[in-house]
Amino acid sequence: MNLFAADALTADGWMRDVLIAIAADGTIARVEAGARPGGAERVAGALVPGMPNLHSHAFQRALAGRTGRASAEGDSFWTWRQAMYAFLDRVDADAFEAIAAQAYVEMLKAGYTAVAEFHYVHHDPQGRPYADPAELARRVVAAAGAAGIALTLLPVFYAHSDFGGAAPTAGQRRFLHTPDSYARQFEVLVRDAAAAGYGLGVAPHSLRAVTPDELAAVIALAPRGAPIHVHAAEQAREVADCVAWSGAHPVEWLLGHAGVDARWCVVHATHMTAGETRGLAASRAVAGLAPTTEADLGDGTFPARDFLDVGGAFGVGSDSNTLIDPFAELRQLEWSQRLARLKRNVLGTRELPVGQSLHTRAARGGAQALGRAAGAIAPGCSADFVVLDGNDPALGGQDPDTLLDAAIFGPCRKPVRDVMVGGRWVVRDGRHPREDAVLAAYRAALAHLSG
Repeated sequence: MNLFAADALTADGWMRDVLIAIAADGTIARVEAGARPGGAERVAGALVPGMPNLHSHAFQRALAGRTGRASAEGDSFWTWRQAMYAFLDRVDADAFEAIAAQAYVEMLKAGYTAVAEFHYVHHDPQGRPYADPAELARRVVAAAGAAGIALTLLPVFYAHSDFGGAAPTAGQRRFLHTPDSYARQFEVLVRDAAAAGYGLGVAPHSLRAVTPDELAAVIALAPRGAPIHVHAAEQAREVADCVAWSGAHPVEWLLGHAGVDARWCVVHATHMTAGETRGLAASRAVAGLAPTTEADLGDGTFPARDFLDVGGAFGVGSDSNTLIDPFAELRQLEWSQRLARLKRNVLGTRELPVGQSLHTRAARGGAQALGRAAGAIAPGCSADFVVLDGNDPALGGQDPDTLLDAAIFGPCRKPVRDVMVGGRWVVRDGRHPREDAVLAAYRAALAHLSG
């Protein structure tokens, strides 16, 4: 099929009258600017690359808005985590799938076209393996398939409650694996991924939850070129505990012991020293940022300007899915830097407006983190596109150079009109074809949980 866009943000910047040829496998075969439409389908607005979501815990979508009551001892990431454990005790496999499907439909409508699901809930509510140990992983795959979002599944290895191999807590019972049980599950998923067409990587949860030997065993399972994702340095307490255990900060330890390279996504990396910031950028790993979740949980502020100044790559994710909106993630990222530095347009460049700069970098970094040829309108990339809604008053009358600034920082709150994934339309005129059925199942799951 062929698409024609009056304005498109290509790999070479904004172009006029762009004809895009899409191959049968859903990849971009040709991009031609200054073209005539011929018989091509005309898109109904400016065309930009779809945003990969590099970090999601889909089940947490149902927790959003349920943790706002202050506790006597004061709330923090750690008290939120206990609330999340308690909520998860009630989520069975059917509810797990229904919640994930709702999250994925919302992602598509917001402009995410692919998702890396950091999947760490493996067992039933009592902590027992399902008859099919990959039961919940298959539910994630089914939810992504129903929504039509491209998936990179990241089964998580989780074995301990703290550094040094501490015994897990009761609240973590649904997450736990041994190296052998994880390897068996991963072998099954390798076969499934090849048949079903989703991406697959590995995810040692964090240095808190794995020992060095376990980390090495999990990394060794990753197929050649497959993504490797890990949480690191999200909380100041985590950093202090890591230093007490190893004498090194978390990102410092990973850089020195784990062979971090371009396959890696280090999620959060909030509390880094200057040396860690330079080292992570030099490794060519992606910093996986979730600015709205990091703000919601009181994590801290990522050193974004310093990281970009030394060539660092980043992408964004919805993480806890309290807010599902890539434009909001980029807005929060830039605003956090403005508040910290008392300046404006901190993450822009002299060549590009800040909105375009942020969107372009995040799309490319996210695609790298997912192991997906995407994130740009260029030959060889997946045809993952977002059509911006020019009927929105905030976007109407904008020049292409300022469209993404208006979508991210202006009063526009629904900038997305249409969404394509792998050459197939999944959202048209702001609606997903299955959104009503998915929402009904989601509401039924919440009613069951409440009951």
